[in-house]
Amino acid sequence: MRKTIGQPFDGGRWYAASADRNKGPILAVLERVLPPTGLVLEIGSGTGQHIVHFALALPRLTWQPSDPDTDFRRSVEGWIGQERLDNVRAPLDLDVCRLPWPVTRADAVLAINVIHVAPWAATQALLAGAKDALDRGGGVLYLYGPYRRFGRHTATSNAAFDAQLRASDPGWGVRDLEAVVELAGTAGFELAELVDMPANNLSVVFRRRAGAARPE
Repeated sequence: MRKTIGQPFDGGRWYAASADRNKGPILAVLERVLPPTGLVLEIGSGTGQHIVHFALALPRLTWQPSDPDTDFRRSVEGWIGQERLDNVRAPLDLDVCRLPWPVTRADAVLAINVIHVAPWAATQALLAGAKDALDRGGGVLYLYGPYRRFGRHTATSNAAFDAQLRASDPGWGVRDLEAVVELAGTAGFELAELVDMPANNLSVVFRRRAGAARPE
């Protein structure tokens, strides 16, 4: 299903029109909420268009892409090479559900259009992995995508998208924001900001609570 987000482009790269459309609005949020320096881990980098766009705009940060799909990792490498970026590391083979993650420390974790194209266990694993990686108070966890609010879809288009997802896999679907926030709270995160985004999506910004010690 994730391969439907784009199509082969050239030199091993994939291209998704949706990534081009939303990379600017997402960057506008990241410019405000990310630390000025440090390591940013992206979960599910997909085509790689997002991370190269962010890395070009925020060169003082080091960016770590990841994806469990071989074709997408090759695509990320292609986009990095195209832009000749030296602040983006080689993409990692990282399955969000396979704990512990190969990255043990980060200053921010991004998951863009991830949790609705995966079972609920992936959301649980994402929060557990981010809790371990963001072991200091203030670390940023940024989620982007469509959400239900108070048990209802926020738009007819989101309801149709949710039905399409569940028809592909009953474990997938647009998540209830309140359930994600509650689960994040148990993992040591507090909701810092909600930002309405184009096409009925949300930017959901969490911060690691100070004093939420990393388990030994």
